[in-house]
Amino acid sequence: MFRSLILLCLLVSSSFSYANSRQIEIDQAVETKHQTRINGQRVQYSALTGTQPVWDEQGEPVATLFYTYYRRTDVSDIGKRPLMISFNGGPGSASVWMHVAYTGPKVLNIDAEGYPVQPYGVKANPYSVLDVADIVFVNPVNTGYSRVVPNSQGELLSREKQRELFFGVNADVSYLAEWINTFVTRHNRWTSPKFLIGESYGTTRVAGLALELQNRQWMYLNGVILVSPTDMGIDRQGPVKAANRLPYFAATAWYHGVLPADLQQRDLYELLPEVEDFTLNQYLPALAKGAFIEDAEKQRIAEQVARYSGLSLQSVLGSNLDIDTAFFWKDLLREQGKTVGRLDSRYLGIDKKEVGERPDYWAELTSWLHSFTPAINHYIRNDLNYVTDIKYNMFGPVHPWDRTNDNTGDNLRQAMAQNPYLQVLFQAGYYDGATNYFDAKYSMWQLDPSSKMRDRLHFAGYRSGHMMYLRYEDLKKSNDDLRNFIRAALPAEGQAAKY
Repeated sequence: MFRSLILLCLLVSSSFSYANSRQIEIDQAVETKHQTRINGQRVQYSALTGTQPVWDEQGEPVATLFYTYYRRTDVSDIGKRPLMISFNGGPGSASVWMHVAYTGPKVLNIDAEGYPVQPYGVKANPYSVLDVADIVFVNPVNTGYSRVVPNSQGELLSREKQRELFFGVNADVSYLAEWINTFVTRHNRWTSPKFLIGESYGTTRVAGLALELQNRQWMYLNGVILVSPTDMGIDRQGPVKAANRLPYFAATAWYHGVLPADLQQRDLYELLPEVEDFTLNQYLPALAKGAFIEDAEKQRIAEQVARYSGLSLQSVLGSNLDIDTAFFWKDLLREQGKTVGRLDSRYLGIDKKEVGERPDYWAELTSWLHSFTPAINHYIRNDLNYVTDIKYNMFGPVHPWDRTNDNTGDNLRQAMAQNPYLQVLFQAGYYDGATNYFDAKYSMWQLDPSSKMRDRLHFAGYRSGHMMYLRYEDLKKSNDDLRNFIRAALPAEGQAAKY
């Protein structure tokens, strides 16, 4: 790999010359040159790492967003090359996770199942989608190096004004759409096919952005990718919420080998359709009956739920058939003295006491912070040559987050209706207990009740958790699925956007 350093866009206001202050440059970028191999093919690319302002209505910077923009340089026509804009979630999370573990040209130095190893750092990603699409990883306000910035008088916005502009479902979508417009204009990408990808809360973000970009920025997309999706404002409370957990419970119990022998000997992909069918056609109706379910039916359902979940019949009946996820994480391996992870239930933890209703900590998150934090800090400074004294916020201060009027799922449906080109891909890990895969399927089923656009909705599942790409086998599979989705979402030359 070779690199050359080029300073770009140094448009820094005088407000950042305070003595003894630690501030991020509001409009600055550094470009480095690289090459790698993806699926055996040599790929040359540049990485532009820096900041771009968020302006208020008077044209004054109020914040700056940190980003990394990977562009393949050995292509002839950038106007025909897809551009993928990537967000993580939280809200309050940096774009680190997918950046150095999923789609980017580098991935963490971890073992084949995704557990941290030393020395910390990154290595080449042989499955990155950079061969088929350029990628920009965006950090919303207060994540990564992104920050609110002082005005020309050196004053920061009040906390109330910051929340109004940045820290809520609809505020987040509004300012990010403006930022994307500027980015696309600066980098001459208006004619490029465009894709949004979001993980976890980032799915709420990109679902909302799909319509916001179309209706406020007149920017139309080819695809939206929802990785480990949230509910996006789609109602799945009550019995639906409780029932939808069971297929995830079954997957986790199967992984840890605690199902009855006849179930355990079957492959996961063979088992899950059976559990899903029971969930929809027996478990959900039973939960809907509440206190008025007949005793015999309650006993029969409880026995089957215990059989599929790996929990005891006593635990299921004691929960009135409605098993809390935190209790499941604590109870599944209680006799072994272990807890299972929330975001990825392959991970094991140990608690101070074996009694209780929830784990002391999330084993998977501590493992990820163990490996991601040193890797991203080292990579940005040493490989991308972006140097600052600002702290990289893995999780930044964005709360309280305004979650009112979350219509992002319906907004995505509306964007699809308005744009016949727009395709949507759901990706989910079977061992994710925070945004479980069956909830993702349910949201996909409910996104367009008319069923007129079901041929543009796609689902892919993986034998891992929330960040399914950490498992090396699924790193390849998920990138291949994404690569195929991008290619399939590109219309044939001359194909009109019409019904």
